[in-house]
Amino acid sequence: MSDTPSTPPAPDCTEPRTALTPPEVEALVRGICFKTGPPRNVGVEVEWLVHELRTPQLPVTTERLEAAYAALRSVPLRSALTVEPGGQLELSSAPAASLMECIGTVSADLRAVRSVLAEHDLGLVGMGHDPWHPPRRYLHEPRYDALEACLDRTGPAGRRMMCTSASVQVCLDAGYEEPGPLGHGRRWWLAHQLGAVLVAAFANSPLARREPTGWRSTRQLLWLEIGAGRAGAPPLDGDPRQAWARHVLDSPVMCVRRDDGPWDVPEGLTFREWAVSGAPRPPTREDLDYHITTLFPPVRPRGFLELRMIDAQPGEDGWIIPLAVATALFDDPEAAETAYRTVKPLAERALALPAPHNPLWIDAARHGLADPELHEAAITCFAAAVEALPRIGATTEVTDAVAAYLDRYVIQGRSPADDLLDRVRGTDRRPHGKDIRT
Repeated sequence: MSDTPSTPPAPDCTEPRTALTPPEVEALVRGICFKTGPPRNVGVEVEWLVHELRTPQLPVTTERLEAAYAALRSVPLRSALTVEPGGQLELSSAPAASLMECIGTVSADLRAVRSVLAEHDLGLVGMGHDPWHPPRRYLHEPRYDALEACLDRTGPAGRRMMCTSASVQVCLDAGYEEPGPLGHGRRWWLAHQLGAVLVAAFANSPLARREPTGWRSTRQLLWLEIGAGRAGAPPLDGDPRQAWARHVLDSPVMCVRRDDGPWDVPEGLTFREWAVSGAPRPPTREDLDYHITTLFPPVRPRGFLELRMIDAQPGEDGWIIPLAVATALFDDPEAAETAYRTVKPLAERALALPAPHNPLWIDAARHGLADPELHEAAITCFAAAVEALPRIGATTEVTDAVAAYLDRYVIQGRSPADDLLDRVRGTDRRPHGKDIRT
C-alpha cells in the first residue's frame, strides 16, 4: 500500500499550480492509465511479514525493525525496497524484459535482504495475513495518518489491511490497442474474471489471532470490508479507459495534503466534487496523481496492469509461482485464449457487479478451490500455464515448480490456506517440497 514509486513528493503540495476541471481530469486519466503496445515487460511487488527468525509468533519491537531497516538501506539492490505501514517489507522490481529476468533479479535481492535480516535474528514470512499479531502502526507519516483516519470510518478492516497483510502483486503490460487475446480490452476483462481464480488458487490467509476466520483469504475479506469506494473496481461494461477515468473522478478523496500540520481527511468528497467546488483549495495535477495512489482496486491500471489480488505465498520462492502463472496466462496468446474461454462462464456469477464485491470473488475468498467451478477453472488454467511457460522462456525448474503446485494444490482442490488450517486442526498432511532455485 506504500506506492512509493508513483507517489508524488509531499513538500510544497499547496503552492500555486493550475487547477483541474472534471473534463481535464478525465482526459488526463484516459491518457495515462493504459499504455498500449506489444506485451513485453513484466514486474512483481512482493510483500512480506517480518518476524522473529526462529519463533515468528513473538512480536518484534519497533527498535529492532528500525535497526534492521537501517542496515538494509546500505545494501545495493536492483529492486526498490520500501516499508509498509505495519512494518511489512516490500520489494518492487523494475520492469523486466522477460519472466526469467524478473525472477533472477528479485531472487538475488531477496537473498541479500534475508542475509541482512538474519544478522538481526529476523526473517521474512509469506502469508497474506498475520495469523498471530494485532495491527500495529510502524510508520507514522501524514499519508498513513490520513489513510488510517479515512479507513477507520468503515471499521477495523482498514487498520488490519495496512498493518497485518502482505501480497504478491504481478505487473503486466496493458496489451495491444487492437482487439484479440493480447488486446488491452480483453486483458482488462480477463484480469477481473481470472482474478477470482487466482484469489482461490493462491489463498493463504485463513487465520487471525491464531484462529480460523472462516475465509481461505482473510486478506481478500478485508478488502471487501473496506468498501467499493476505496477498494472496488469500476464496472466492466464499456471502454476500460472511460470506466477507469469515471471511477477515479467518482471515488472519495482520501486526503487534501498540506505543507504543515495534519492533512485534511474530508468525508464523502469525490474528486469530481472537489474539482467542481475548488474547496478547500482547487485540486492540481499533483493531487490527481496522489489520489490515484489511494485507490486500491484488485486490478489497477498504472499504464500497465497491476494485479493486486494474490496473497503472499509460503517459502522462500513461493512468490515465483503466481508470477509465472499470471505471466503465462496473459502474455502467451494460446494460454490467454484458453484462460478467456475457461473463465467466461464464471462471469455470470459476478452478476455484472464490480470486483471484488460480487458473488464470484466472495466465493473465491471464502471457499478457495473447494468451490467446484473455481476448482475446474483453476485446473484448466494452470495446465495451460504449464504448457505455455517454455514458450515464454521459463526454465525447466520454474515450469516444474508450477506443475508441482498444480499437482499438490490445484488438482486436490487446495491452496496454502488449507495447509495452515491443517496445522491448526492437527491434520497436517503436507508433503515436504523443495525451494525453487533459478
